Amino acid sequence: MDDTPNIGDACFEPIDEEQLFPAERASHPPRILLLYGSLRKRAFSRLLAEEAARILRRFGAETMTFDPSGLPLPDDADGDHPKVQELREKVIACEGMVWCSPERHGAMTGIMKAQIDWVPLSLGAVRPTQGKTLAVMQVSGGSQSFNAINQLRLLGRWMRLITIPNQSSVPKAFMEFDDNDRMKPSAYYDRVVDVMEELVKFTWLTRDRSAYLVDRYSERKESAEELSRRVNQRQA
Repeated sequence: MDDTPNIGDACFEPIDEEQLFPAERASHPPRILLLYGSLRKRAFSRLLAEEAARILRRFGAETMTFDPSGLPLPDDADGDHPKVQELREKVIACEGMVWCSPERHGAMTGIMKAQIDWVPLSLGAVRPTQGKTLAVMQVSGGSQSFNAINQLRLLGRWMRLITIPNQSSVPKAFMEFDDNDRMKPSAYYDRVVDVMEELVKFTWLTRDRSAYLVDRYSERKESAEELSRRVNQRQA
């Protein structure tokens, strides 16, 4: 039996291949925002993010980085705080993101989480993260771990980001950067290149169709029901 009586026909839409493969595509460089999770003077999450930004530019992307210094704790200031506004404007402007956190006490840092918490799922009619791409990275002071990036992946899904499969975890980060704060050649560096290459590819692939990719039956149904209620209220 192939009948689907629980689906509302008015809100159900067949897959539109023309929207998946649009004839017109944007040609500007992918815009990537990088966030890092430490305020230390020599923060290895920042150094790794800076290294990633260089690689992204080599792949033809346009990069911007948010400095979390001065960002208030979530709910400890209003949304019109200058640092909050700066963060939200950059999130809206970007087409993809890189989140890079140290692992502290087996988790991402509060500084990293605070930045993500200041980005709401919606700003009026705008959903600032939905359908954009995301790459996750972490640095550790000890042996290799994936606790922070696993948490970042969970948050990426919650923020409706297209989180790419590849990821980077750099253990003993203090040994991976030279006196000029540049990352040394290593398999860890090669992995960062892999991740940035994949991020740029996924951003090119999805940005012109991201709105369609995340268009959902359940939300169309909810919107139709809300419209029906408003119309019926006016007619009552």
